[in-house]
Amino acid sequence: MKNTFLAVMMGALLMLGFVPTGHAEVGVTDTEIHIGQWSPQTGPAAPWGAVARGTDAYFKWINANGGIHGRKLIHHYFDDAYNPAKTIAGVKQLQEQTGMFAWVSGVGTACGLAVKDYLMERGIPWVGPSAGSRHWVTPPQKHLFNVYPLYLGDAQLLTEYAVTEMDKKRIAVVYQEDDYGKQGLEGAQHVLEQHSMELAAKVPVSISDTDMRPHTMKLRQAEADAVLVFVTPGHVARLLGTGKAMNFEPQWMSTTTCGDFPLMIAITKGLYEGVITASFGMAQPTGNVGGIEHINNPNHELMAKYKTEVYDAFAADDERWGYTFTTGIGLAEPLVEAIRRAGRDLTREKLVAELEKMENFQGLMGRITYGPYDPDDPLCRIGQQEIFLQQCTADGGSKILTDWQTTEFIPMSQ
Repeated sequence: MKNTFLAVMMGALLMLGFVPTGHAEVGVTDTEIHIGQWSPQTGPAAPWGAVARGTDAYFKWINANGGIHGRKLIHHYFDDAYNPAKTIAGVKQLQEQTGMFAWVSGVGTACGLAVKDYLMERGIPWVGPSAGSRHWVTPPQKHLFNVYPLYLGDAQLLTEYAVTEMDKKRIAVVYQEDDYGKQGLEGAQHVLEQHSMELAAKVPVSISDTDMRPHTMKLRQAEADAVLVFVTPGHVARLLGTGKAMNFEPQWMSTTTCGDFPLMIAITKGLYEGVITASFGMAQPTGNVGGIEHINNPNHELMAKYKTEVYDAFAADDERWGYTFTTGIGLAEPLVEAIRRAGRDLTREKLVAELEKMENFQGLMGRITYGPYDPDDPLCRIGQQEIFLQQCTADGGSKILTDWQTTEFIPMSQ
């Protein structure tokens, strides 16, 4: 009688959809883990679209090797064209109609800021935003784990190098008129103040600007001898081209976002030679910088492995191997490692707990460390703080200028 009653109840619950089917966590089934991502495949920031394609190939490689604890990573990425309104629409659609367990990467400061509160209010993990915004850690969020070094740090190291190693006297900043560009501007000003210096010029660029002549005129009139640029790769190409045409050729410097030298050499038709950028990877396991002199012929052990096993096997035929593609792998590595450590009984809270245990995690990028959630400590979610400087060579290779440098964290109040 008892068995008959239970059978009837189970049948009724199944009809109503109330019986767990192995896993109650959103985005996790017995055989799949669903991960979301956005990136610009079109529009002014399209060169950064390779980040998502790199993540996609990385997940396919993991699946081809058995997945994680018997589950495959199902990667959902969409083109937001670097438009925050499209980011919001796409994230909501995927989260509410399909159900993502977590989100990874996501290109763009403005795009990420547009969906940060939506994800955090729902307790959905987001690992490795593909932007170096201070807003990922100030204030820290329990479910948001930064990987990308902050643009503030890029600007600090570039400016310090220009002043102390290159004896530059008139440093200017060209910055995108959003959080990305403004943090670069702030980092440069912070260092110049320490040297009792002022910016020679600060020149804003709108994402829709195509004519760089007015911007270049301001730089030339300011007699800038070093210019830091925090804009898209396309704007950098136009600035260098316009500067060359106007016989204005300062020491150009840029952030990690424009550190894909083969790409930049191609889109600037060689003008990128000599440009100095910050870089967040890839280091040898010993901690020494090296092994990346030319990404097309990597001798870094992990980089070489990914080129053969991920890019050659799973990238599209027309995909270009490069730093942008590999960044999509590097930003996803901590998420994959935490899923692996969480075990078969995967939940979001277990994922967060495993991420919080990471200390000096080393993948393609620099060392990544988190800590237990503390709403008053941005460093518990900052991830990587180390970068180094490199200079582009004529063939798109890298001349390494510094060893790893730990950047200073600048609080929001400054």
